[in-house]
Amino acid sequence: MEDVINEVKLFFEQWTKQPAGALYTLKQAGSNRQYFRGLAGAHSYIITSNPNNIPENNAFIAFARHFYSKQLAVPEILHTDGNKTMYVQTDFGDISLFDIIKEEGYSARAKELYRKAFAQLARLQVKGGEGLDYNNCIATKSFDKQAIYSDLLYFLYYFVRALDLPYDKNLLLNDFELLSSYLMQEEAKYFMHRDCQSRNVMIKDERVYFIDFQGGMQGALQYDAASMLWQARAALPHEWKEELVSYYFEKVNELLGNRLDKKDFLDSYDGFVLIRMLQTLGAYGFRGLFERKQHFITSIPFALKQLRWFLENKKIPIRLPELQKVLWHIVDDRIIERYETVKAAPDTSLVVHINSFSYRNGIPESNDSNGGGFVFDCRGIFNPGRFEAYKQLTGRDKEVQEFLLHKSEMPAFLQYVYGIVDISVSDYIKRNFDSLAVSFGCTGGQHRSVFAADSLAKHLQEKFGVKIALHHLVQEEKNWVNG
Repeated sequence: MEDVINEVKLFFEQWTKQPAGALYTLKQAGSNRQYFRGLAGAHSYIITSNPNNIPENNAFIAFARHFYSKQLAVPEILHTDGNKTMYVQTDFGDISLFDIIKEEGYSARAKELYRKAFAQLARLQVKGGEGLDYNNCIATKSFDKQAIYSDLLYFLYYFVRALDLPYDKNLLLNDFELLSSYLMQEEAKYFMHRDCQSRNVMIKDERVYFIDFQGGMQGALQYDAASMLWQARAALPHEWKEELVSYYFEKVNELLGNRLDKKDFLDSYDGFVLIRMLQTLGAYGFRGLFERKQHFITSIPFALKQLRWFLENKKIPIRLPELQKVLWHIVDDRIIERYETVKAAPDTSLVVHINSFSYRNGIPESNDSNGGGFVFDCRGIFNPGRFEAYKQLTGRDKEVQEFLLHKSEMPAFLQYVYGIVDISVSDYIKRNFDSLAVSFGCTGGQHRSVFAADSLAKHLQEKFGVKIALHHLVQEEKNWVNG
């Protein structure tokens, strides 16, 4: 990883023709692309490094340049290297539409931002699709019958089979054929983002911008609307979904000279809602059940609950008996509970006490009524405190965090810690225990243990919503660490 950072830094500085003010790593999503924020003077930029997937880079760069030339809500591509392994684009900040939902809930502001997103999505699909060279698509140029059928097989092989549920393969494949043929009746000549969800809508100065459209292709309008409104983790209120899809229809119909029929549009829309939900479950199965990525596993219950509501309240105007039988199997409470993460309620008594400490001062004693807990020794992690540049910093400083993330085994260490601690937190919530102690020690209690303690606190709050009592013992004594 250090080599990648050095390459990105050199690439960025060659473009800006000045030393980088700073270069920070951004969180990866589900792909292998690596994102960095580079500072040059008073400006910041996003740099992407993706040397192992040039076609993906080419698709994003080509699409973005086309859309930007039409003044659509996308980043500007500012610079690329000769081989298109790295590129620089506009920095829209760190706040996505999904972050707004997480922070504010279903507020009036959040709904207004969704309305803005749908107005811009309509323009991206219709105006952006005009004159677009679909030869730059990664795999297939259009979301045709074969692509739809492929998504259904993805759902079958990576989700249904992983659950070991009974089904008649021939009858199910026949239903896949019928659903694929039905959806192909819809006009499919617009740009389709393919992964249009609130995480890929950035918010800056109350304006919306679309990112991560490298998987785009030609397709039907309804798919992206379904993707946005039925995103599992966002779990939008169903009255919002009805209101916003009508608003989206009005906007897209205006762009098309009011030639669309609303009933026909919405009938097909429900079919695209179904195919999008099944594709998502296939992705969760592959990333979660096969690759064992925890974030995708914990998303499964959200997706299944949405699917159950859909089955109970919507109707596809074609008969798909074997598929419906399989879908009712997978939304059974027993399947959902298998993957559901226990969440702390407001009256949950459990408090997780997380400490960082110095082994020079000894392991902190636990005053908890339950006793016990965990003590993790961070001294096996490469120590940034050996270097003069970090001696006056702590694990809460960005420079130290970058060091630990990219020049040490800290990420792997934390994954093991999370796996161990998660078991106890889940069980303690169920059994109504009132405390659990977790301590991280390193030589000076300044760098590694501080970073590890903060990381665990964030992880437990995001996953379980549990109350945390976080203490950095050395820093509190020296009054070094600010919250």
